[in-house]
Amino acid sequence: MARSLSCIAKSEDEGMRLDAFLAARECYASRSAAAKHIEAGLVFVNGLTGTKKMLVSADDVIVYEEVPAEAHEPMAGEPIPLDVRFEDDWMMVISKQAGLCVHPSPGHYGATLVNALIYRYGRDNLAHIQGDDRPGIVHRLDMDTSGLMMCAKSDDVGNALQDMIRLRTVDRRYLTLVHGNIAHDTGMIDEPIARGERDRLRMRVSSKPNARSSVTTFTVLERFEAASRDDGYTLLECKLYTGRTHQIRVHMEYIHHCCVGDPLYRAGSDAAQLGLDRQFLHSYSLNFDHPFTGEHLGFEDALPPDLQAVMDGLTSRSMGRTQAGDLILGRLADAPRQSQDIQLS
Repeated sequence: MARSLSCIAKSEDEGMRLDAFLAARECYASRSAAAKHIEAGLVFVNGLTGTKKMLVSADDVIVYEEVPAEAHEPMAGEPIPLDVRFEDDWMMVISKQAGLCVHPSPGHYGATLVNALIYRYGRDNLAHIQGDDRPGIVHRLDMDTSGLMMCAKSDDVGNALQDMIRLRTVDRRYLTLVHGNIAHDTGMIDEPIARGERDRLRMRVSSKPNARSSVTTFTVLERFEAASRDDGYTLLECKLYTGRTHQIRVHMEYIHHCCVGDPLYRAGSDAAQLGLDRQFLHSYSLNFDHPFTGEHLGFEDALPPDLQAVMDGLTSRSMGRTQAGDLILGRLADAPRQSQDIQLS
């Protein structure tokens, strides 16, 4: 039987919606999970049945029903298609499709990249440096971010690759389409990032002591004219010098040029999202020296079909490519691209 637990709202919680408060306090795994339990009549505020839109006040006593821990079987392999761009005895580079969660998380225990790796390689043939529920995983991409990732077949390789990322000897670059026109052709965003205090699902630029150093540089590739329902768009190449959760998405929001289609850091009307329900963010370039052979490896991944369709629709509004845009987009015209068959979104 589930237990009833309680918590007391603090002054800094004043004005939060009840579902957001419960998610921020980690009483439930997500805001939607909190809303589900509230609607089921399992949450009470000062003795009264709560509603998800109810605003919390300081000193409110919230009583909620505990979610029993689920007893899961060991992660199993699942026949999920993988686009493997490189593989040897030590590691592989894949192009992850949008909609594929990298590893288990609340609400995504199965149908993850981990399940696909176990099915293809076997649990014992993958690194376990991030725990037994994340075999093969070295770093991650957000579920709805597509593109190039490294995976490891042994702990030695996984640790070496993580050290290379930490020492910034892995060059990782992304393509993103953002709202509005960015005037300068290049820029750097050097702003620390921390988890939001009110909405724990969101990250934000912060000056708090727990914020972590985060550095992103960007180069403008192409600009697109504004129309009646939007402020125009800019296609960027972004380079990561750190690897914080949602880093590019948060830094783009910070400079008031949110990623198009971003469901969490959203800006503009529905029409301005150009039909996307996931962020226009693609890990297109990966360069590093193999940790064991020393061979330099470089990979480029053209935009997947859904993002390329957005770019095709903007062609008539182009204000011209920059010199960097001519170079990079010209190269990508001949780069491998995920087939429509492998898309999950």
